[in-house]
Amino acid sequence: MLKILQQTDSTNNYAMQLVHNGTAKHAMAFAALEQTAGKGQRNKSWTAQPGKNIALSVIIKTDALKPAQQFLLSMAVAMAAYDFIKKYVRTEITIKWPNDLYWRNKKAGGILIENVFSGSKWKWAVAGVGINVNQINFNRNLPNPVSLKQITDREFDITKVTGELYEKILQRTEKLFDTPPEKLLKEYNRRLYCLNQQVKFKKDNLTFKTTITGVTPHGQLQTKDAIERSFDFGDVEWVL
Repeated sequence: MLKILQQTDSTNNYAMQLVHNGTAKHAMAFAALEQTAGKGQRNKSWTAQPGKNIALSVIIKTDALKPAQQFLLSMAVAMAAYDFIKKYVRTEITIKWPNDLYWRNKKAGGILIENVFSGSKWKWAVAGVGINVNQINFNRNLPNPVSLKQITDREFDITKVTGELYEKILQRTEKLFDTPPEKLLKEYNRRLYCLNQQVKFKKDNLTFKTTITGVTPHGQLQTKDAIERSFDFGDVEWVL
């Protein structure tokens, strides 16, 4: 159920439109060779050279999950992207909280999940995943991008690898219904970027150092320095 689009503003927008007009079905997926207004986390844009990268959005029916389990889905999609990259890049792949894909200290991909609720029911999610694949020249404003081609020194068939990522997402999300949540959390934490390492964060106007100790089932980042801390997404900025 994967459809490749030549061009769209955003694959997440395209998928979400089907959700809102009532024609969406679980596991429908859309990838674009070119996005004119790609979306990233926290209202940031996702820019990429046409035909060089993966821009994929998968529609997921979530009414069997509780709204409190949103981070469970986030972990599953992040692990699917991890599984995909790990197939081609054997070492030094991690998940930077909450769901960027990193090779060493460089960003290879990112995830944006948008949700639809009806009252207290979580009805749908659109999971958007962008992976840098064949691009080697990036906007100078991007701090630390890297592509699979730069890492592996090989060219990839974009349609083929998009299909592979789609299958990984389906595999991981289907397991959500029969896998203990703590098992997925343990696996996610094992792959966590800078786990048990000291990092630098900025909160408001304060910059501080702290050591990452893990992530909670609800997606809070846990750290420890003079005190133990917990952060929701958006509370702090990474200082690289």
